[in-house]
Amino acid sequence: MLNDRLFLLNAPFEDPAYPGTVFYCEHCLLMEGLIAGWPELNQHVDIQRIDWPRPRPELVDLLGSENQSCPVLVLSDNGEGCSGVQVHGDVFFINEKDAILQALAHRHRLPAPHP
Repeated sequence: MLNDRLFLLNAPFEDPAYPGTVFYCEHCLLMEGLIAGWPELNQHVDIQRIDWPRPRPELVDLLGSENQSCPVLVLSDNGEGCSGVQVHGDVFFINEKDAILQALAHRHRLPAPHP
């Protein structure tokens, strides 16, 4: 893998547990805003939008069935210098919003989120 990969949920989506309501993932939408503000991120991070229903085969294949949450940043290396890095097999990833934002700033020269 050459680039980091950021997995986001397609919006809008419906959840059968809440009939008649349409949703978006607030953390994924935050990442979409970051991408819109710094479009050059698309040159360094592969953005992959996936559908909401589980199982999410794209993530199960990489991270196992227990790691299907989005957003998730799949790292191109071991993520040295990043917080919140987890590992599944030989794949390193971050699936916590604030840690993803910090990693994108650290790894791809974006401004850091204000504390």
